[in-house]
Amino acid sequence: MAEELPLKQRFVLDTSVFITDEIRAEDEDIEAALARFMDLIADAKLELGISCYMPPSIHEELTTMLADRDVDEEIYSKINTWIIRKNPAHFEVMIPAEVVYEFVHEMSDRVNRGLRISERAVRDAQEAEDEYLEDHDHKTQTDQVIADLRDKYRRTLRQGILDSKEDFDLLILARELEAGVVTEDQGIINWAEDFGLRYMRGREFPDLLSEYLEAAERREELALSQARSAEDE
Repeated sequence: MAEELPLKQRFVLDTSVFITDEIRAEDEDIEAALARFMDLIADAKLELGISCYMPPSIHEELTTMLADRDVDEEIYSKINTWIIRKNPAHFEVMIPAEVVYEFVHEMSDRVNRGLRISERAVRDAQEAEDEYLEDHDHKTQTDQVIADLRDKYRRTLRQGILDSKEDFDLLILARELEAGVVTEDQGIINWAEDFGLRYMRGREFPDLLSEYLEAAERREELALSQARSAEDE
């Protein structure tokens, strides 16, 4: 992604970019990290014309998560100012049939694996005595089997797969805009590869913007130096 001209760059941002601990500096809370991150996005927009986008469904998901973390209203203001909200063109963007075929095949396989996990859990529950577990006076062995089932079933069916309309919106918008996808979600990354989209980890995005801004500053300083040299001659 870095070899392209910064002025041509567009990015579509996922919710995970904003809430991952990876964008925080040492001893930095989420509010301070987001304020610094949004300032980088603002500088990149004003100085380099780099545009950051987000589907409305992702925006709604993000604001809900930030509300749960009780972040300051200033963060919402920065997000609304510097990140462009745009609905993807669902009826215009074409998706290769092979991509849809592979999705159907993978989901069928995952459902079968989920059923096998469920069957194993039923057998474990039948074998378990309905006694309370040590250190848990309110939790029986059957409760533990159910908890394990939920965890294994969720990982089998959802981990590494496109599993929400928000994820789909993000990919379609990126394809429409020919933009890079920025996310920490492995499922989105897998599908970005299938869609032939540029992508990068959210944890890498602040450093990318910083590098662009520093390169632009060096270029400006060089131009000023050359101009002064020309005047002296």
